[in-house]
Amino acid sequence: MMISSAQFISDLGLKTYTTSTHSQWDLHSADLNRPGLQFVGYYEYFAYERPQVVGLVEMSYLESLSEDVLHERLDRFFSYPIPCVIVCRGIVPPDIMLELAQKHGVSVLGTDAQTTRFSVSAINYLSRCLAPRSTLHGVLLDVYGVGVLITGESGVGKSEAALELVKRGHQLVADDVVDVRKVNDLRLTGEAPETIRHFMEIRGIGIIDIKAMFGIGAVLLSKSIDLVIHLENWNEEKSYDRLGLTEDYTTIMDVKIPQLILPVRPGRNLAIIIEVAARNFSLKKMGYSAAKELDNRLNEMMAGIQK
Repeated sequence: MMISSAQFISDLGLKTYTTSTHSQWDLHSADLNRPGLQFVGYYEYFAYERPQVVGLVEMSYLESLSEDVLHERLDRFFSYPIPCVIVCRGIVPPDIMLELAQKHGVSVLGTDAQTTRFSVSAINYLSRCLAPRSTLHGVLLDVYGVGVLITGESGVGKSEAALELVKRGHQLVADDVVDVRKVNDLRLTGEAPETIRHFMEIRGIGIIDIKAMFGIGAVLLSKSIDLVIHLENWNEEKSYDRLGLTEDYTTIMDVKIPQLILPVRPGRNLAIIIEVAARNFSLKKMGYSAAKELDNRLNEMMAGIQK
């Protein structure tokens, strides 16, 4: 995936010592490489396609080399198509490093952060940028700390339920279009496309700005998708779950997410039901299930009667 070099530098707060001949880097992994072995001369397994991170250890070794050897080692190092080199701990790169980097068109960047701390930040940043993405139709909110994705057919009342939840103090992430990222094999996050961020469409009113109307505390830039609530028009012939003993799941980008199907009909307060669903989900995550507790009590009672 192509990563903007300017965006990378800006988002991670890096200093620029030399500029690259490429405005974008083709990165396929969120991993970094510390080129200690390459500076010694070992190149058999050189991950040159990754950003190169130079810390105190690597720089101390380079400073111990004679000028001729240093020139030879760095010239070979920069001859590879390296995306960039980041020098940590506020260390100023030697002039010969900057000259050879400029010669080969490689960016040399700097940060005052410790090497390990910067590496963690950079890996997290690249993981977000390189995460597989998809787009879903729905509304994403933070309800009591639970990322709730509300789905359903157009006109079923998703935005109206979300508006009532915002009014009750919860936070809107995205309305109508949700950009989903697969952070890892078990976790998805969602956010709104930048052009429609904080906006909501209410039929009969039109477009409203949630941030302007309810304040900055009513919106959130991104949130994990923990629970999917699917709204559908009430079907009298369909049997809906009344106990909650069985777990239903839906799969989004190969990740299983717990799902509830809520039937919609006049008189149902969807906002309150969604709040209760979020709280009940949190209780289940902590190991408590009201349905199982009731089932255990009934079983104990039946066992007592049989005795």
